Amino acid sequence: MRGANSWLAVVGTFLVLGSTVGCGGGDGDSAGGGVDLAQGEKLFRQTCATCHGMNGQGVGSLGDPIVGNEFVALSSDADLVKFLIEGRPATHPDNESGVAMPPRGGNPNLTDEDLAAIVAYSRTLN
Repeated sequence: MRGANSWLAVVGTFLVLGSTVGCGGGDGDSAGGGVDLAQGEKLFRQTCATCHGMNGQGVGSLGDPIVGNEFVALSSDADLVKFLIEGRPATHPDNESGVAMPPRGGNPNLTDEDLAAIVAYSRTLN
């Protein structure tokens, strides 16, 4: 599935709306209760945008787009949070770029709640 490998490298790259809402998108599963989309945007921009672009459009061979990404669209919020927690090594069979997506987007200080906010924010990009 194209885009899965870049998605976690993007974790530190997601954007903000400035309000608190529940996670949406995916199959309706929520990665957590209410999340702060402004915090999700801030964390996305800091952690994920380098590889996935400020608007989730992807950056060359560094990271696949989040916008229009089948893996992202078909995954539940909880599954995307789990994906961000684990990351994806460059050698993973689904990694098409050959660039590793580190666990928690390379920022071990990101909490599960931070990751849920990033996922919620990323849903606004689609």
